[in-house]
Amino acid sequence: MSALTDTAPAGGPAPDAQGTTSPERSPGPAPAVEVTVLVPARDERGSIERCLGSVLSQQGVDFEVVVVDNGSTDGTTELLEALAERDPRVVVVPQPVPSIPVSLNAGLARARGRWLVRVDAHSTISEGYLAHAVERLREGRWAAVGGRKTAVGRTPVGRAVAAVLNSKLAVGGSTYHWGTEEQVVDHIPFGCYPTELVRQLGGWDTEIANNEDFEFDQRLRRQGEILFDPALTIDWDSRETVGALYRQYRRYGTGKPGVALRHPGSLKLRHLAPPLLVAYLAGAAVLGLRRPGLALAAVAPYAAGVVAVGSRISRSAPEGADRAAVPLALAAMQVGWGVGFWRGVSTLLRRRVAKGDA
Repeated sequence: MSALTDTAPAGGPAPDAQGTTSPERSPGPAPAVEVTVLVPARDERGSIERCLGSVLSQQGVDFEVVVVDNGSTDGTTELLEALAERDPRVVVVPQPVPSIPVSLNAGLARARGRWLVRVDAHSTISEGYLAHAVERLREGRWAAVGGRKTAVGRTPVGRAVAAVLNSKLAVGGSTYHWGTEEQVVDHIPFGCYPTELVRQLGGWDTEIANNEDFEFDQRLRRQGEILFDPALTIDWDSRETVGALYRQYRRYGTGKPGVALRHPGSLKLRHLAPPLLVAYLAGAAVLGLRRPGLALAAVAPYAAGVVAVGSRISRSAPEGADRAAVPLALAAMQVGWGVGFWRGVSTLLRRRVAKGDA
């Protein structure tokens, strides 16, 4: 049988509501379910109920929800435990190490589903999402399928941030942000996979703290194609301040050099644009110490470009968005990613030096 066909993972003791096995209640292997929905969560009290509500209302498939509690301290743990008591489909797996890939692997180890669907804790999935994902995976053609991730803001600045994240002008080749046509892609953010295939690949790389999903997809593509299907839709909570967006994209950028080192072919010209921009801006800042006028002239074209593109994006911003924040969000995303990239390079170099001294 091909790794992409309908294969069931091995069964195991049935987890109880708190995510632990109970030999007395379930002495034999638990029957597999069609789908395991895997949700890593850390301090998501404000969004986890909406997220799980959208999952638990799904119809047409037999599923379980494995929520990996990644050391929450805001009350998320207690909320999850209460929900698991009410609904036996919910399994809570404690995992205190602050790591997304470690949490994903912990959930993978407990998964009983033939198919594995990752859902972000601050997102909601559309009606029929699981059934449609399973239908596409059953075709046997795809190593993974995924859908369109639409950013949603809840404050005026958050809506401005969402407008940037949903714009092709801002995110370029990241089809899952704006795509409307079915196509083969190199990455999807919250994938749906054959569980056994994920296990064969060893799950997510715990040495890649950020960009772990992109790195996984590069290994997955050696097994088959990844399908972007816009019929699968995900509403995803955007950051609500420009500063939070900057920190988010700085974190994304930090993981990129490590992924590029493992998969050089995955690095595209668009990935190099933000770090080159940051290097250029840093050079202008140094120049500004002695020639401020010249430095301003050097930065002016970028500033004008951000304002112009921001103005175009603002036209499609949702009602109630702070349109003045759109160019700031655009710059924060680009500069944050670029700064993160150089931090990632610095981290890799320090590790190389440390290994050389060892």
